[in-house]
Amino acid sequence: MEVLKVSSHSVPNSVAGAIAGVIREQHVVEVQAVGAGAANQAIKSIAIARGYLAPIGIDLICVPAFASIEIDGEERTAIKLICEPR
Repeated sequence: MEVLKVSSHSVPNSVAGAIAGVIREQHVVEVQAVGAGAANQAIKSIAIARGYLAPIGIDLICVPAFASIEIDGEERTAIKLICEPR
């Protein structure tokens, strides 16, 4: 499964395009975000991606979960949003 990492500085339209592209090709993508700003950008990106995919008949859903990741040698908790067509 492809993992897209989103930061608070990510551009939602660009991330949405990446999400839509991976969904079209692989039918599943994991979006990871650490922190409130990154989670905000990730959610906006998924909402935009739903709009990109709806005209071709894909109803995008996402399942939230937690993930433990390592950043600069430090263990952090990320939000992971597993996105797939319904």
